[in-house]
Amino acid sequence: MRKSKLWLGFLLLLLAAGLLTCWAGSRTVPVLGSRLGDYDGELNPGEFYTVVDEERRVIDRLSREVAPGDEFFAPDGRHYRVERVKGKVAEARLLGRDRDILAWEAYFEQVAVPAAVLGPDRTVAIYHTHSDESYVPTDGAASIPYRGGILKVGARFSRKLEREGVKVNHDVTPHDPHDAYAYVRSRKTATRLLQSRPLALFDVHRDGVPDPDFYRAYIRGSSVGQIRIVVGRQNPKMSANLDFAKRLMSYANRVHPGLVKGIYLGRGNYNQDLSPTALLLECGTHTLTRPEAERGVMLLAEAVPVVLGLQGSRPDLPEGERPLTERSPGVWRAVGWLALAAVVGVGGFLLLSTGSWQGAREKLRQFWSRELGLRKKKG
Repeated sequence: MRKSKLWLGFLLLLLAAGLLTCWAGSRTVPVLGSRLGDYDGELNPGEFYTVVDEERRVIDRLSREVAPGDEFFAPDGRHYRVERVKGKVAEARLLGRDRDILAWEAYFEQVAVPAAVLGPDRTVAIYHTHSDESYVPTDGAASIPYRGGILKVGARFSRKLEREGVKVNHDVTPHDPHDAYAYVRSRKTATRLLQSRPLALFDVHRDGVPDPDFYRAYIRGSSVGQIRIVVGRQNPKMSANLDFAKRLMSYANRVHPGLVKGIYLGRGNYNQDLSPTALLLECGTHTLTRPEAERGVMLLAEAVPVVLGLQGSRPDLPEGERPLTERSPGVWRAVGWLALAAVVGVGGFLLLSTGSWQGAREKLRQFWSRELGLRKKKG
């Protein structure tokens, strides 16, 4: 009888331990998921937070949760930190100008960046955690599960990089549904892509701010979707990811002023603990047209090889790299004045040497007749 009670107590103890383990396991899954990057923070398209400074001036708008401690880096180097959030308005304090961004701007302006010797097999990897994201004016909806317009934006990014001489591994595996665990599912894709040792890992998205003009810029006479770079501040490689983001923004805006809106350093991981050069790119917003987003990301692709050391650069960008037809009107104005001065000089010389306009015309006619005659003889 005593042994039966002991065995019964032992079984009850095992059962209690098992139940406790299951309960604890169910409680720790979200924590583990957050550590791995399942925290999304994204809002539905059309919902957004507005970030203002101490003077209540708008710094940024973005369709994701903003929390105290989040940081913003503007293209001109202004560095803000969110102090408090009231409703959908986040109040940020200016911390000053970021020295790294200012240093990179000066570096790219003054120094010719050499290409590094990295080997021919190094690639750039692209994937999409939110494979449903789309562009309403072109795709007809903000979300198209498993085949969103964002996949085509990624394809344009990939093809442009390849034209720039970069090997690309573009993975279009869908990770639907669009929920907080999309990053857990896309982590498998990102881990698989890392097997090829890519120089950079880009997760391509779009934002959900309702005003299309907030993401629209005009570069080289075309409307393009601006790009925001997002870095998760809850990952051990945050500093390295942020440095890469600063370099990319500085050079991209050097070549194409106004292309990158800024860098958002927010809660979450976004699987960026996997690589020191992992970035999340938000290419325009859902109310822009997809071609605008594609043009924006293609311009960014021109900057990626230089920042990664696959191509060299010249400090005279952007003017020095453009064909003459794309240079400023001042160049053509100078050429025009030189041509006019040459015509006036020749005409004045002929007029003074012959004494009349008729004599000048006759002299010019004889010159051309003699030149053409000589050319015919040589031919």
